[in-house]
Amino acid sequence: MGHSAEVVIVGGGVVGASIAFHLAEAGVGDVLVLERDEPASGSSGKPIGGIRAQFSDPLNIRLGQRSLEAWRAFTSRPGADVGVESVGYLFLLGDEAEVTAFQQAVDVQNELGVRSGIITPREAHELCPYVDPGSFVAAAYSPDDGFALPRAAVDGYLRAAQRLGARLRTHCGVTGIDTDGGRVRAVRTTAGTVRTSAVICAAGPWSAAVGAMAGVRLPVTPLRRQIALTGRLSPAPPRIPFTLDFASTLYFHNDRADGLVLGLSDQRQKPGFGREFSREWLEPFREAAGRRAPALAGLPARSGWAGLYEMTPDRNALIGRSGDVDGFLYATGFSGHGFLQAPAVGEIVRDLYLERTPFIDVGPLSAARFEGRAAAVRPEAHII
Repeated sequence: MGHSAEVVIVGGGVVGASIAFHLAEAGVGDVLVLERDEPASGSSGKPIGGIRAQFSDPLNIRLGQRSLEAWRAFTSRPGADVGVESVGYLFLLGDEAEVTAFQQAVDVQNELGVRSGIITPREAHELCPYVDPGSFVAAAYSPDDGFALPRAAVDGYLRAAQRLGARLRTHCGVTGIDTDGGRVRAVRTTAGTVRTSAVICAAGPWSAAVGAMAGVRLPVTPLRRQIALTGRLSPAPPRIPFTLDFASTLYFHNDRADGLVLGLSDQRQKPGFGREFSREWLEPFREAAGRRAPALAGLPARSGWAGLYEMTPDRNALIGRSGDVDGFLYATGFSGHGFLQAPAVGEIVRDLYLERTPFIDVGPLSAARFEGRAAAVRPEAHII
């Protein structure tokens, strides 16, 4: 593994991989990515791959917008096919209060150049024949959103980073971070100690523990989320947007085998690291489907998987540089939108490390916002 590195990135998921690529591309000569298992074996191997700029917070809108541009250009930079499907995102809105809230967000999105808008139930039905237009009052839609392949993205970033000189060490857990005089000095691992002056925490749901090793508080809580796969359907489903019912959190979209991906954020789920797939959430899913998209209520759930959201108290990311420990940076706590924001985040963390000015001020996403300054918290409304 070598006994030193200029930068050590903890976490071989999509955020860590993006950071590694952007640092290596910028000429940082010795970037080491540490992954305790295999790349994308944690949360990055399990998301539904949604990519969008439809958010309520201007920061998230701009992060999503910048990342959408990068996802669409991924075949040329860094150079891999990540299967981008620009099918759009469709939020179903059940009452006028939801419409008002989404209209306010659409106004901000439009000001920032996002092609989103509020459409009628009939127009939503034309885009997604599964939905019952009589069961909701309006929908929010952006045609430029969609989904991509998370594992392909992780592999694409890491292979490009390695071509540029970065190193990847798998099956290498971090056991401690040594500091001295308020500065990072070394990272202790199951394969030995690495001398370094910079650590970037991109450990997803495990970030709180990594931060604690350096004496940095990262308020990240793991929360299980699950999806089901129908398998091949006959007739094959029409090509539809990534469709979400905002009130119930039901969502669904095409998979790549003539079937559908089905999901719901089960509000009964308790925080924890369990990643076993179970089926109890299918009951509220089928109830919600019966109201909004009746044809989905009886579809089979032939297989599925569980992954972890990395939740923060306000459901916004933690991105920044520690003010207490020099050389400790972090990009975590994305609360379900880490994959879609990963390209922009890699760019931003690169600039923070190199002490450049990023394309957007991420100061409001500092972990310091939770240190007794409630006014600094920025809740994100458009999270499923």
